[in-house]
Amino acid sequence: MGGAFVTELTDRAVVRISGPDTRPFLQALVTSDVLALSDSRAGYAALLTPQGKILFDFLIAPTSDGVVLDVAAPLAADLVRRLGFYKLRAKIEIRDTSADETVLAFWAGDPPPILPGVVFQDPRLAALGHRAIVPRAALATVYALPLLSRAVESAWHAHRIALGVPEGGRDFGYGETFPHDADMDALAGVDFRKGCYVGQEVVSRMQHRATARRRIVQVESAGGALPAPGTPLTAGDRPLGVLGSAAGAAGLALVRLDRAKEAADGGTPVMAGDVPVALKLPAWATFGWPETGAASAAD
Repeated sequence: MGGAFVTELTDRAVVRISGPDTRPFLQALVTSDVLALSDSRAGYAALLTPQGKILFDFLIAPTSDGVVLDVAAPLAADLVRRLGFYKLRAKIEIRDTSADETVLAFWAGDPPPILPGVVFQDPRLAALGHRAIVPRAALATVYALPLLSRAVESAWHAHRIALGVPEGGRDFGYGETFPHDADMDALAGVDFRKGCYVGQEVVSRMQHRATARRRIVQVESAGGALPAPGTPLTAGDRPLGVLGSAAGAAGLALVRLDRAKEAADGGTPVMAGDVPVALKLPAWATFGWPETGAASAAD
């Protein structure tokens, strides 16, 4: 394929967990199967409230003595504290190492070369590319490697948005969103065969009863750039959802699927503020539009 684009993701942080109890400790807390991680398989997971809503989500990769978490930077300190609350007698050490390490994204080319850090394919979607956790002191060396093109961080988000992959804090709010709302079930972020974890009963019930009504979908504007994140989406006088991140005319939005289907069936234009938009499901979606809308739904 040729050289890949690379950029430092300055909005991400690094949390390391080490010690003999690392995997059993996390297995009982988070949504994905930590025991299945391997050198060729990283994971995507969330730590939920007991009510099943996302408090933290992160990419997780194995290391020689535990795991490393790639997490939204504003949440790193709180994640360390929350994991410390659950630690009890577990033989683990939890550290925010962001002062010494940083997160890189590689995409649209061959896998990155051997680097001085942890490199893994993005577990959510192969087309996203690879991630690397590298020492900050090695950044200049990485950027100087042949067949790598340094890109701006916004180019990475444009790539992510074009693939329809949401990101916490940009496309959904923490503490208020179920994993199904954030498409985590379709992006390898929830294992429905593993044992119990915090919030598991709620998530399993939503899966088995197919009660997820909100989803993050793709948004396209035919009339130029999309408006700012947080702009309401409407059909007539009916609210559909809210716009998330955008790159030009492409974006993501958390919407009520039944109301969006009702608008499509009735030929009612969908608006993001005063901009007409079209909604579509990501190509990787394991969910679909409801067979009919729900005009009588009260909430």
